[in-house]
Amino acid sequence: MIKSMTGFGRAEYSDEKRRITVEIKSVNHRYLDCSIKMPKKLGFFEASIRTLLKDYIQRGKVDVFLTYEDYKENNYNLRYNRDMAKAYYSYLCEMSEQFGIENDVRVSTLSRYPEVFSIEDADVDEDEIWTDLEKVIREAAERFVEARIAEGDNLKKDLIEKLGRMLSYVDDIEKRAPEIIEEYKKDLCDKVADLLADSKIDESRILGEVTIYADRICVDEEIVRLRSHIRTTKDILETGGSVGRKLDFIAQEMNREANTILSKANDLITSDIAINLKTDIEKVREQIQNIE
Repeated sequence: MIKSMTGFGRAEYSDEKRRITVEIKSVNHRYLDCSIKMPKKLGFFEASIRTLLKDYIQRGKVDVFLTYEDYKENNYNLRYNRDMAKAYYSYLCEMSEQFGIENDVRVSTLSRYPEVFSIEDADVDEDEIWTDLEKVIREAAERFVEARIAEGDNLKKDLIEKLGRMLSYVDDIEKRAPEIIEEYKKDLCDKVADLLADSKIDESRILGEVTIYADRICVDEEIVRLRSHIRTTKDILETGGSVGRKLDFIAQEMNREANTILSKANDLITSDIAINLKTDIEKVREQIQNIE
């Protein structure tokens, strides 16, 4: 199957202890670039989350948003820093003696000084939280992949249609090639006949000139390679997988062949067909940028 690099997935889990919500969304990117936004208290899970996501995502700029609500009471600890309080009090006494002023420090005043008291999150059961967190991340990731597959199916249909149209352009160019030679031969014979008037035309010279011209505008190799690239692209799309980079390379090669045909074209009809071909190749390449 083909996956788009654009996708979205969301999942939620809650019980009497906690509520976890995970959202995953992505856009195009050459490699896998994963950004995870979550509460600081869960930061120690980041490496595990990144490893887990690699089971579902190979390419794309991915944003993961994780929210966590703890329903438990007493889920924090109040810490009293005795050394900090002692240091504050010591300096206050020193200031009183130095400036000869009354030391009116009270416990209520001292307690408000920075870091005398601090609130810390209570110790958490990492294994218990990870069990719930992994479950909801996998659920969000599965929905995310489903969205990518659905979009990938639409991309595949559109690409197959464009490849079919490109193949018809290649057929038209191949069909037009011998007609160009015949037209050139006729025009050359007419010009030579006008110049020589009643003199006899040297057929061998005419054929020689036509052969040189035919070699110069020959696009047989380009046509063969284009057909091969179009067929290969269709096969890859049918096979599926993480094929975006491979398809992008093939699209570049198709564009190169189309440019060569356009540069060789000494015919307005062929030029118009080659321009249409290039236009579709560019559209295909743009769509391929969306494939994982």
